[in-house]
Amino acid sequence: MNVAIGGDLRYPFLHKSPVESTNSGHSCVRITRSLRAEPLLSVIESETVTAEEAPSPSGSISRRLILLRHAKSSWQHPSLRDHDRPLSKTGRNDAVKVAEKLQQMGWIPQLILSSNAQRTRETLDIMQEQVAEFLEAEVHFISSFYSIAAMDGQTAEHLQQAICQYSRDEILTVMCMGHNKGWEEAASMFAGASIELKTCNAALLEATGKSWEEAFVIAGLGGWKLQGIVRPSSDL
Repeated sequence: MNVAIGGDLRYPFLHKSPVESTNSGHSCVRITRSLRAEPLLSVIESETVTAEEAPSPSGSISRRLILLRHAKSSWQHPSLRDHDRPLSKTGRNDAVKVAEKLQQMGWIPQLILSSNAQRTRETLDIMQEQVAEFLEAEVHFISSFYSIAAMDGQTAEHLQQAICQYSRDEILTVMCMGHNKGWEEAASMFAGASIELKTCNAALLEATGKSWEEAFVIAGLGGWKLQGIVRPSSDL
């Protein structure tokens, strides 16, 4: 496993100029299309979807994005900072279940971008222990994922910029791990529908593009296809 600890992404999308991807050499263009949310998707069962099942127009490639909220954390240590809270027993069990379901569905990330909070790190550790394929992913811990999730309307574009910065064209599946309210807000904005992400829920999103930059430009806000939501309690 390749692990890098990233510093704060200082919200480059707040500037007018595009931010260059450090890997692919493409510019990452800001999303500006407005969002009109559909009614709440209260129950969305996970479904098996592989990249081969979705034909790509004009030679574009399917790009799959997993937005995973950390597993349930413990409140038994009130002296700990929120950033340092570990998982509860329920959270640890849920992380195992979600890892197994993502493996069964074939949604194994090649790139993992995660908050550096203890509960997201521990969620990832358990998933890697349960499913060895998760160990093959390139991993970056991004401290700003923790703080950005608390800011209204900021997370979707911040995730876009981070993905464009750390990904390469050959990476087809990216998983971003973080916190509410930002994660379910970002999932809702990408899919164009109101999505609820409880702890250890993962929204599976798909778009097409020859690069991640192109996929974000083509899909914009509201154009990502929601392929399902993986929950510890849901059946495949």
